Amino acid sequence: MNVKLKLISVGNSVGAIFPRELLSALKIDRGDTLIVTQSPDGYRLTPYDPDVEKQVEAGREVMREYRDTLRALAK
Repeated sequence: MNVKLKLISVGNSVGAIFPRELLSALKIDRGDTLIVTQSPDGYRLTPYDPDVEKQVEAGREVMREYRDTLRALAK
């Protein structure tokens, strides 16, 4: 999918207008945060946050390690 984004003035900043199809494809809506990362072929715009992934993986590790304790607490 190739989409052109129009840049507009928003106060002293610049914003972009995202077509509905792109919002739907990215599964984002007004107020969501997008992450911009540099890649070898340019820049990548994504709702995926690598820091959140690290936190989720740390939580999964704790749940694996303390599975029996968490199960007992859930009773």
